[in-house]
Amino acid sequence: MKRIFAVLVALTCMLTACGGTGVQSTSEQTQSVQESEAYVSIPSASSEASEPVEDADTAESGANILVAYFSATGNTENVARHLQTVLNAELYEIVAEEPYTSEDLDYNNESCRANQEQQNPDARPAIAGTLENPEEYDVVFLGYPIWWDGAPKILYTFLESYDFGDATIAPFCTSGSSGIGSSADDLQAFAENATWLEGQRFSAGASEEELASWVEGLDLPMLSVSAEEPTAR
Repeated sequence: MKRIFAVLVALTCMLTACGGTGVQSTSEQTQSVQESEAYVSIPSASSEASEPVEDADTAESGANILVAYFSATGNTENVARHLQTVLNAELYEIVAEEPYTSEDLDYNNESCRANQEQQNPDARPAIAGTLENPEEYDVVFLGYPIWWDGAPKILYTFLESYDFGDATIAPFCTSGSSGIGSSADDLQAFAENATWLEGQRFSAGASEEELASWVEGLDLPMLSVSAEEPTAR
C-alpha cells in the first residue's frame, strides 16, 4: 500500500513539473513577441509632411528658369542665390578658367587684369565648366558686377558660347553706387534672338523681398514667385 501511494505521489509531482514548464514557455514566447513588436517601424504623419512639395503655380507654368551669374567677390552671388530661391530656378555660376585675384581687381592700378580686359574690346576671358542644354531655358536671369560702368568681359564670352534662342533674358547687376547703365544694352548684341527685359541694379545685401518685388514687376505670366515660402528643392 505504501508503495502504491509513493507511486501516486511521484506521478503527481511529474505532472506538476510538466505543467510548470509549459507555463514558463508560454511566458517567454509572449515576451519575445512583445519585444519584436517594439522594433516595428510605423510610418508617421510627420515623415510624409517632410517630403518636398512642388509649387503648384510653377508646375502649371512649366517654365524652365535659369539664374546665371558671374561673381568675383561674392556680392553678385548673394543676390543670385536669393533670386534662385524666389524663382525656384536652376543656378549656374560663370567661373573664370583663371580665377581673379585681389591684385587683378585693383582698379587703382591701370595695368591690373580687370582694367586691361575692360579696355580691350576683343577681350574674352575663358570660362571653366559647361552649361548643359541652354536652349531648354525659357527665362534667363543674368547677373554680374559693374566694372568700369560695364559688364565684365567674361559675360561676353558666356553669351558668345551659348545659344539661348528666343528665351527671355532679364539682366541684373550689383555695384556700390553705379546703376546698370548701358551694360545690359552692350550685351544684347550677343543674344539678338532673345527678348531682353530692362535690367536692375541691386546692392550686395538685397533681400528676397526686394528681388521678388522686381520679378513681379517684370510681368512675366510664366513665373510664380514667393519670397516667404520658396519651393523646396
